[in-house]
Amino acid sequence: MDPSTTMLLSRVAARLYWAGRYLERAETTARLVRTHTELFVDLPRAVGLGWAPLLAVTGADEAFRDGHDRVVEEDVVRFLLADPEHQGSTLACIAQARENLRVTRGLIPRRSWEVANETHRWVQQSAASACRRGTRVLWAEEVIRRCHALHGSVVSTMSRDDAYAFLEIGRLVERADMTTRVIDVQAGVLMSPANEALSAYVDLTWMSMLRSLGGEQMYRRRMGASVSATDAVGFLLRDASFPRSVEHCLIDIARWLLELPDHSHPMAGSAAVQRQLDAADLTDLDVDELHEVVDQLQVSLGDLHDRIETTYFPSPKLANA
Repeated sequence: MDPSTTMLLSRVAARLYWAGRYLERAETTARLVRTHTELFVDLPRAVGLGWAPLLAVTGADEAFRDGHDRVVEEDVVRFLLADPEHQGSTLACIAQARENLRVTRGLIPRRSWEVANETHRWVQQSAASACRRGTRVLWAEEVIRRCHALHGSVVSTMSRDDAYAFLEIGRLVERADMTTRVIDVQAGVLMSPANEALSAYVDLTWMSMLRSLGGEQMYRRRMGASVSATDAVGFLLRDASFPRSVEHCLIDIARWLLELPDHSHPMAGSAAVQRQLDAADLTDLDVDELHEVVDQLQVSLGDLHDRIETTYFPSPKLANA
């Protein structure tokens, strides 16, 4: 094979993989901020619900504190939703996904590219609405709807080839990682003995965590109306039928890796995460034990990402600049 062709394919693979990751990150960040805003409004002020957990979930603590002295609602929301300089913001993720899809638009359905471009324009024009509490929830809902429209266009009309596989693998790796982050931070807040003020609202707060991942209704169908730490965490980690569970993501990651050539190295990484998930004892976990389980999963997901990069696109900075 001609070396230049190999490099072109490697760059394209990286672009598609990161497009999937950025689109998933944009949607999940919008979900998290929307749900936290609703919970903040619903709970009494005496509960002391703050905005720092959102920074912890998204891994943005250090970047935020570099430019901000206080962790207050206005600054956190702008940073996570509408700051063009923060690569993890919804606005920046949509822009980066759009750029990656622009470069690879010959491989995706034309309508998918049009939706991505329209979404990028809309987010840029309406970013101010994301920062105001009165319009924030509707803005986040619109981001989610547009991300679903884009993904639906891809699923409905794109051939199941290598390009599709890389898009899906990127989306699923990001989804699994974000699900573990939500569990780690939110469960830590809810299960901490220091948060006695939240004990009277335990059902509302656990359901809020599930809702931040789009899982409230599916959890109720599966588990019933009551909610507990063990059931909620187990559902988000191991329910193979729920698309945002880590188990479901791992199953689909393995499926799409098997469609690609030279998949033995990344498949070994995927299998390692699965073994850790299977071995975890989720009964009667305290905060520290749950953190250890989730931390191990996050480390293994990072290793899986590294294996995908070294196998298929050893120069990922071209797509993740």
